[in-house]
Amino acid sequence: MTVGGDGRAEGAGGALAERLNHLFANMHPPGAPYTNAFVADEISNGTAEYGGVKVTEQYLSMLRNGRRTNPSPELLRALGKFFAVPVGYLLGDLSQPQAARVEEEVRFLAAMRDQRVRAIALRSVGLPPEVQDSLTTIISQFRQQMNLPADPPAHRGEPGGE
Repeated sequence: MTVGGDGRAEGAGGALAERLNHLFANMHPPGAPYTNAFVADEISNGTAEYGGVKVTEQYLSMLRNGRRTNPSPELLRALGKFFAVPVGYLLGDLSQPQAARVEEEVRFLAAMRDQRVRAIALRSVGLPPEVQDSLTTIISQFRQQMNLPADPPAHRGEPGGE
């Protein structure tokens, strides 16, 4: 691994920082994203649930900005558990299709925080497949009329993203 001119880690540590920042930005309840302090407190005080791992707000900050790049496997397991993702996602050990699936699930959960999106999805439950297909076509037509891509874009730093 190398360190860039701005002091940020490149390579595996930079990828870990990107994944952590993606999870912090997208895997939270409605409202504001989690803070480093909140996640550190939840993991450190949830002794049995997170395997007794202790972590500080400052260390999470360093992981997220790439200044620390080699957290313990126990901490990675605790972070994976907290954000409900496989630890392999944080390690970068998943195959490209597996990582893409995790990121798609994260995008889905983030989209479902929007009450209007959730209402549209829930109202389609129980409709016959051909009606659901028609709704998908209608939504695609609206997206086209508004000069939007057929599918919502991936977030920055994700496959297919900017």
